[in-house]
Amino acid sequence: MAASMDIDLLRSFALVAETGALSRAAERIGRSQAALSMQMKRLEDIVGQPLLTRTGRGMLLTVQGERLLVHARRILASHDDALAELSGRSLDGTLRFGCPDDYADAFLPALLRSFAQLHPAVVIEVVCAATPRLEGRFERGGLDLALISVPLDTEHGILRREELVWVGPKGDAADWPDPLRLALGDPDTLDHRAALSALDRAGRAYRIAYASGSLSGLLAVVRSGQAIAVLTKAAVPADLRVLSRASGLPSLPRIGLLLRIADRHASPLTRAFAMHIRTVLPIL
Repeated sequence: MAASMDIDLLRSFALVAETGALSRAAERIGRSQAALSMQMKRLEDIVGQPLLTRTGRGMLLTVQGERLLVHARRILASHDDALAELSGRSLDGTLRFGCPDDYADAFLPALLRSFAQLHPAVVIEVVCAATPRLEGRFERGGLDLALISVPLDTEHGILRREELVWVGPKGDAADWPDPLRLALGDPDTLDHRAALSALDRAGRAYRIAYASGSLSGLLAVVRSGQAIAVLTKAAVPADLRVLSRASGLPSLPRIGLLLRIADRHASPLTRAFAMHIRTVLPIL
């Protein structure tokens, strides 16, 4: 009989991949670190491939582990959807969810719609703001969970990687003025810091024409042709365009999406929505 991977193994593997450490994953699922380590060894034996590598910073996925994680998230999403639908065990209640402004159009509709199909009685109060504001609100207890943007090299548990891009109005390519005019988020946001760092390294002169936490205001300035902006590629509106390298602009870093949740105090509803985000978001 061919070997098979049970749901419990895949769920534990996905949690280790998210937390980047056996100890943190074991604490979240209420198992000993030794028991979780045995689970990971069993999973590696089943697939016949090394999945995890221990480093000084924690557990990293091998190439084979990255490939399995994609499949694991899809399997877990299908499993949980089927169980909720057929068992009739839908949840109810209200939770407060924070999401960066630029992802509201890109990811929120699919996340909320698919969760509502499983749990129609749930009310999700959504707060859209820049990541620093969401983190502050989460730390003060104003959010049950928050999706935030982080540098790729600073955190474990990255759910999705995104490319930062230069964005301008649609139309014929133009020579951008010197100094370059920028429309950016608040000074403590990733887009603002990444843009200035890249331009400083390239020795390109610039002037900040607009800096605010209002995404709608920022996009209005870009649409007017008065400045260019930095957004994640997935969040670029259809009426704006990604500026190619031919524009002479420096390259920008990639960032990651991470989920903040107070695990020890999270309600079953909050945990369920967090698991839904972890399984659905990476494949949107």
